[in-house]
Amino acid sequence: MKDIKVAVIGLGYVGLPLAVEFGKKFKTVGFDINLDRIKELENGHDHTLEISDAYLKDVIDNSNEDLGISFSSDLKDLEDSNFYVVTVPTPTDKNNRPVLTPLYKASETVGNVLKKGDVVVYESTVYPGVTEDECVPVLEKVSGLVFNKDFFVGYSPERINPGDKKHTVTKILKVTSGSTSEVADLVDSVYNTVIVAGTHKASCIKVAEAAKVIENSQRDINIAFVNELAKIFDLLDIDTRQVLEAAGTKWNFLPFAPGLVGGHCIGVDPFYLAQKAQEVGYNPEIILAGRRLNDSMAKYVAEQTVKLMIKKGQKIKDSNILMLGITFKENCPDIRNTKAIDIYSELNDYGCHVDIYDPWAGVDEVKKEYNVELTSELENKYDAIVLAVAHKEFLKLDMSALKRDTCVIYDVKAVLDKDSVDGRL
Repeated sequence: MKDIKVAVIGLGYVGLPLAVEFGKKFKTVGFDINLDRIKELENGHDHTLEISDAYLKDVIDNSNEDLGISFSSDLKDLEDSNFYVVTVPTPTDKNNRPVLTPLYKASETVGNVLKKGDVVVYESTVYPGVTEDECVPVLEKVSGLVFNKDFFVGYSPERINPGDKKHTVTKILKVTSGSTSEVADLVDSVYNTVIVAGTHKASCIKVAEAAKVIENSQRDINIAFVNELAKIFDLLDIDTRQVLEAAGTKWNFLPFAPGLVGGHCIGVDPFYLAQKAQEVGYNPEIILAGRRLNDSMAKYVAEQTVKLMIKKGQKIKDSNILMLGITFKENCPDIRNTKAIDIYSELNDYGCHVDIYDPWAGVDEVKKEYNVELTSELENKYDAIVLAVAHKEFLKLDMSALKRDTCVIYDVKAVLDKDSVDGRL
């Protein structure tokens, strides 16, 4: 164990927190192809806010020859490592098909420095079989080494919850696996040095891959169910949240709430499982139905808002609407696969002028990703206000100073006082 030298490939929401923890126990290199990201981290700042500046600086300052962390985009700095952890994203394309390109590229990177005896552990969310059937051949081709003879692989699915300062990486139980029983033991032991919540060693890599992809698929389906309930109860003029509160008094009722389902995991992972199922000739009806239902919610919110505006006698075309929040979840700067942008697009299609205000989101990042300008100044001019994300700042916002007399307030997250809003999920 003392000879382990770790390299974490990809320093996003998953990779950086893990690299920092490994740096407390092993000599660790955090590698990323984004030069700006490396420069930012070397200067002791993490724009994702997963690691505080003080904490990051402390880890960097305490680095020495035997342990600690360094950041690099230079392949040569990976040559001394022998335990590689790949944490690159696995997105879907516009047709919801898995995109494995980042994994292929990361595998090529590792393959260029792979040596006999090295271990490569993948954390990226994939469908069962990707590690051994897709990544290993790339490692073999680039390195010229033989799998399970010269080098070995493992899979330990990431369990990061962006913005959650309670359930951090070390406090969430970790699933581990390896390509041989001996490697599985090694991978499990290495992770156990930093994961205080403990580990669960899966019987094989495919089991670990499958476990990860169904975790978020299960959540997706459960949220789809309550989203459908919200639509039904609205037609029946029943408050959905009050129904869920009443049903929640039963000991085994699952506490899910309606809302937008975005982010890099829950809104993406089910498509990976669906893709693999279809490849083997099975059409996953429930999984895809849940995805369709959840993807319809942004349009539903826009429609409900417009209907409420019409009831108040408002003209929809050229109306001014304020949307509060663009990140995929509250109190977090992550805008990946956010469904709030779909509300914006739907309202734009109605001919509305929509301002987006979000103190957590990066202005440049939103512009680059969605070609949308965030507003920094709020005025008393809005015909409707849609609270899309429950940032803590919005709970203190004086809505009365922003709205016109017939303004509609729609609360997607049901966090505002019920009597102060016109509609909510």
